[in-house]
Amino acid sequence: MRYHVRTPDGELDYLSFREVELAYMQGLVGPDDEVREEGQTLWRKASKIPELARARPASLQGNAARIRFGAVISAVVLGLFSLRLIFSESWTRRGIGIALALVTSAILTQLTRQAFKRPGVP
Repeated sequence: MRYHVRTPDGELDYLSFREVELAYMQGLVGPDDEVREEGQTLWRKASKIPELARARPASLQGNAARIRFGAVISAVVLGLFSLRLIFSESWTRRGIGIALALVTSAILTQLTRQAFKRPGVP
């Protein structure tokens, strides 16, 4: 069964309710967007549909969001510090700067992977 989602920017069509649920979990469909099953005339807010309300991942809210924001800020500070060390006169400091740059790269790679990970996919 197809579903239609009406947002402030326009209307989207989904082939199944599962696709709507995944879009809701990823934030592509917001709680105030309206959802209608094909063949129906009634539009319902996504937040009022029990299946979607339960599907909202708690990790995108509260402490998890603050932890991710802190990790990004820490990575930026660490990256700036590593650049300062890389451009110093001492070869030892340059080596430490390169090592810190690699650690920063690993942190940002992990954060990016988490940000683009699809819900329901391991």
